[in-house]
Amino acid sequence: MEIGIYTFGDLPAGARGSQAARQRLKEIVAAAKLADEAGLHVFGVGEHHRSDYAVSAHTVVLGAIAAATRRIRLTSAVTILSSADPVRVFEDFATLDLLSDGRAELMAGRGAFVESFPLFGYALKDYEALYNEKLELLLQLQANERITWAGQFRQPLHGVEVAPRPLSGKLPIWIGAGGTPQSAVRAGTAGLPLNLANIGGEPARFKPFIDLYRKTGLAAGHAPQDLKVAISGHLHVQKNSQQAREEFFPHYAHYMRHNLPQRDAGWEISPTEYAQLGSPLGSLFVGSPHEIADKILYEHSLFGHQRFLAQIDIGGMPFAKVATAIELLATEVLPRVRSALGS
Repeated sequence: MEIGIYTFGDLPAGARGSQAARQRLKEIVAAAKLADEAGLHVFGVGEHHRSDYAVSAHTVVLGAIAAATRRIRLTSAVTILSSADPVRVFEDFATLDLLSDGRAELMAGRGAFVESFPLFGYALKDYEALYNEKLELLLQLQANERITWAGQFRQPLHGVEVAPRPLSGKLPIWIGAGGTPQSAVRAGTAGLPLNLANIGGEPARFKPFIDLYRKTGLAAGHAPQDLKVAISGHLHVQKNSQQAREEFFPHYAHYMRHNLPQRDAGWEISPTEYAQLGSPLGSLFVGSPHEIADKILYEHSLFGHQRFLAQIDIGGMPFAKVATAIELLATEVLPRVRSALGS
């Protein structure tokens, strides 16, 4: 199994402005460099378009990370495809792929955060139609160096050349999903790898979703090895379990209160709810390396997934703690998981 980390670049409590964003961006690049040196497999960067996040131009940040790293794969987490131009998205990630010697991936999502829609001139009433059309165009761009295409939301393309091309000829494109059946069917039908974000509730409730994805993909004629699954979630790991739980709670509670899609309708999480989420059958990964490995393995028994991605820097978590978590993931969690899985 691959283990990686991802970030949205949310700012610490009360922090705003260019100085706070600059510091946050420097920490993101430093975290990616540490993850690369420690031997983790993937580093992801998401995009948001509001003042409590430092990352709006996620491809720029990934480009900076490409220059600072050597081995780790680089992905978006996610690219809000519904409010983006697929041609520009493909060109950006193909360029990132060349800069990183073939390490780029793209994770396409509809976007739970919707600030980008009015910002780039799109109507929320077209939310679903935009995504469907733009995903279709993105896949056409993947398959053809010259493309003729027509749709509803942009000017048609008539035999135009799209360059540059990724190093291997194909850019890995994942679907980012939150658990709706439509997302499972869409990814399975297209034969695209699927990333499920599980940040609340019990993981077992998503098993039918993963089963539907694989069933749909096989029925569409795709090979089982092409139907890859990644699970992503919130994580904090320290040597001492109780320390991990106590120090993470204020940062996690702040994040859930202020950094969700609807700023004025955040989740006031109680200590009881926090404990339940962090229990062996909950969705929150918090505790010692042994506990984290056990929970990854529990979810693997449900989903049989090939990749686990952790968001470890939420709510203004101090960078020193983030660095420790990266080290523990690489040196203690990953070997335990691989040993248990025989890989």
